[in-house]
Amino acid sequence: MSLQPIFITATDTECGKTRIACGFIDLLSQQGFTVAAFKPIAAGCDLLEGQLKNEDAQYLLKHANAKQSYQQINPFAFAPPIAPHIAAAQVGVPLTVEALLQAFHNIQSVNADYLVVEGAGGWRLPLNSHQFMSDWVAQQNMDVILVVGMRLGCLNHALLTVESILAAGCKIKGWVANTLTPEPMPYYQENYNYLNEYLFSVHNIRCLGQVPYLADGESAADYIQISDNLFAPS
Repeated sequence: MSLQPIFITATDTECGKTRIACGFIDLLSQQGFTVAAFKPIAAGCDLLEGQLKNEDAQYLLKHANAKQSYQQINPFAFAPPIAPHIAAAQVGVPLTVEALLQAFHNIQSVNADYLVVEGAGGWRLPLNSHQFMSDWVAQQNMDVILVVGMRLGCLNHALLTVESILAAGCKIKGWVANTLTPEPMPYYQENYNYLNEYLFSVHNIRCLGQVPYLADGESAADYIQISDNLFAPS
């Protein structure tokens, strides 16, 4: 069985993509599936044992139950915590759709049922002066799950991101409301209700879960619901 990919993106950076991606990995693993992880690009990496490694990618490696190396999960790792295309230019690494495609082909050899792919930053992450990570996702016809960081401004960010994903020709399998701080945003319920009603009534996009602020060791899997056909090919 070829790997069935699902792409996790967010309304902005620091919205909890990794936490939610690990939650989906945990949920699928609990259902008996073998799940691989892929975070092709990461900036803000530390040099560990002679290799640049990103904390988020290491979380994915810990949760995925397929046999993978760190290099397979995160082939493009950059030290400075800045926009990846700037970090890549500083070290002379070509960051292109074609480079992502090659890394994606490499991970296809992993023996797994599903592949959870985590983006970097938001949906329209620049790779270079004229290409975006979203170009690669659309080219591969990946289904998308949108993580909405529940904070002031999330309505505008969520609606614009949804419009951009759909305009690229991608299918949104659902969205997740993710609480980013110990205390929920003011008027959380009103903001959630608006997004939930609008996205379903206008675009038929369902909310897959409301995830509270999680302590270390807690899994978003406890707050996510997936249907039998969620990960079926579109």
